[in-house]
Amino acid sequence: MATRTREREAGKGTDTIAGSGDSTMRTDPSFRVKLVDWREDSAVLDALRHEVFVVGQGVPEALERDGRDPECMHVLALSATGEPIGTGRLLPDGRIGRMAVIEPWRGRGVGAAMLVALMDEARRRGFAQTHLHAQTHARDFYARHGYVVEGDEYLEAGIPHVAMRAKL
Repeated sequence: MATRTREREAGKGTDTIAGSGDSTMRTDPSFRVKLVDWREDSAVLDALRHEVFVVGQGVPEALERDGRDPECMHVLALSATGEPIGTGRLLPDGRIGRMAVIEPWRGRGVGAAMLVALMDEARRRGFAQTHLHAQTHARDFYARHGYVVEGDEYLEAGIPHVAMRAKL
């Protein structure tokens, strides 16, 4: 069975599902975000996460690779030239995680576009809410997208986090 790839292309107001002509929203012509399957894109997704989490934040490789990726829906952000610049995932229980954007692209709307794509996919799958474990420095980013802190700060992989939840 052929899989459909949903692409959120920034800048033109459309969310194209490859081969379908369906559309919704674009914001910035310098990148696009698409839904991808781990089995087809694991190498590029893994490389992005390795760069951001293992190299950039010192997360142990064994913690970063939790074995759950094949069961998740993933997003991949690509620059206008096709360079992989970010990724994130939606777990089967509605949790969003592994949000990673490479350094030169941070603060340019890539993370927001990925988060919106994952929230849209969760909504499409019938979830009424999503939840995540936010690094505390990113708490305000998630709050701007409707996420509310639940509980106290805690350490995950040696990094301060807070649990957050948003209604869809």
